Amino acid sequence: MASLALPRLTLPSLPALPVRALTGHPLARPAVAGVALLVAVGVLAGLVRSQGREGAAIRVPLAAAYQRAPQGWRETLTPFSGPLRVTQDVIRLSERPLAPLTSANWDRAGTPLAPFHPGAPLTPAPIAGFFSPSPAGLLPIIASDGRTPFEAYRRPFVANGRPKVALIVGGLGLNTRATQQAIETLPAEVTLSFSPYAERLQGWIDMARAHGHEVLLEAPMEPIDYPDNDPGAFTLMSNAQGPETIKKLEWILSRTTGYFGVTNYLGSRFLTSDGFQTFAAALRGRGLAFIDDGLAIRRPAGVARASVERVVDDQLNQAAIDQQLLALEASALQRGQVLGSGFAYPVTLEKVAQWSRGLETRGFQLAPASALTRP
Repeated sequence: MASLALPRLTLPSLPALPVRALTGHPLARPAVAGVALLVAVGVLAGLVRSQGREGAAIRVPLAAAYQRAPQGWRETLTPFSGPLRVTQDVIRLSERPLAPLTSANWDRAGTPLAPFHPGAPLTPAPIAGFFSPSPAGLLPIIASDGRTPFEAYRRPFVANGRPKVALIVGGLGLNTRATQQAIETLPAEVTLSFSPYAERLQGWIDMARAHGHEVLLEAPMEPIDYPDNDPGAFTLMSNAQGPETIKKLEWILSRTTGYFGVTNYLGSRFLTSDGFQTFAAALRGRGLAFIDDGLAIRRPAGVARASVERVVDDQLNQAAIDQQLLALEASALQRGQVLGSGFAYPVTLEKVAQWSRGLETRGFQLAPASALTRP
């Protein structure tokens, strides 16, 4: 049973006071109450000052409390030097990740990392010939010479014969600190994925491309547990008619420019429905790639395609993320290339930045996700 160790409070012996006699007079009662309050405050202050002394502890059950706590919050605990000590062996909580951005705790700063030297900036977006105006905004189009936005906005890549490891970090644009950390501390070869609901979205994508990162745009899709899990007003629904799916998709695509493709956000139901073919045909007509998180690995789309093999932060703790990153390397050795993904949690960003710094010396080539796509 989880519990929290609290210091046992032992009151010092006090001289006997004629309490009954003092409180017998009505005017004396307020004075006695005031004295008692001062004594209590003094005792508690003494206990705080003596918190360094080890003593007996009271065990307070926490099971009911942490059942209502957001999943993964243990990872945000920082060392505390006060009289209450929260330790790994005292509290054990679920290590499954939080639902994206459901807790303000994930806005805490992590261990500072030296920024990577920015990669060669990518061409600023929009690029002439690859967009057309619409009532909602600019939409990607195939250029008159047949070149596609996928070709125009992807990061250039030349293979060197080593096993290729690609990684997508998603959920960006909704949290200022996490987005800036991802852009500035991850190597340019890491592909960044942005939510269409983010404010200042074009500014973030411009910043990412200026640091050399290629960009994906996330399309919210209906999950199995919809509406309990609702990805927002522009969710692509499995039972929608074709025109409705196209209308929502065009709103998503018009939110920004500079992305080479689209990835799904949720979508366990939509990706197995007939609506997926409408979605895929629309992407094909606009020359965009589609990269899924592994839910649509066996579904043809007729566009440049790739599927994520491993989510590195399914379990949100440092040891588990390290193991998943090593598993990516093992898969790359076995098959020559591998694609992984993660969410923009502080611990994920820190571990990926540390891991990627030594990837080349271990015999691998870090590649953008677009380099692993296939027609």
